[in-house]
Amino acid sequence: MKINTKRQEGIVTAELVGRLDTPASQEVGNDLLVLQNDADKTIILDCTALEYISSSGLRLFLTLRKAASQKGGKVIVKNINDDIRSVFMMTGFLNLFEII
Repeated sequence: MKINTKRQEGIVTAELVGRLDTPASQEVGNDLLVLQNDADKTIILDCTALEYISSSGLRLFLTLRKAASQKGGKVIVKNINDDIRSVFMMTGFLNLFEII
């Protein structure tokens, strides 16, 4: 699992590459949580190359969303595949995030 982050004019884009399963969540969790420093901005989680997400990965997304909500920012989830969309639908995450 790899995260590529770009910052540009009030928008932070984090490209997620690989599988965000439990071991990967522990490995890259700090990288995602660092995004909380930018929670007052718009954070785009680009999931074009995200192959899988586990409950641990969902928890990281939710933690980031909560921080953004508290600081006046927002989290946008972009380009999820059908499998991840299904997970978001089953867990109610489709209603929690702006998905484009």
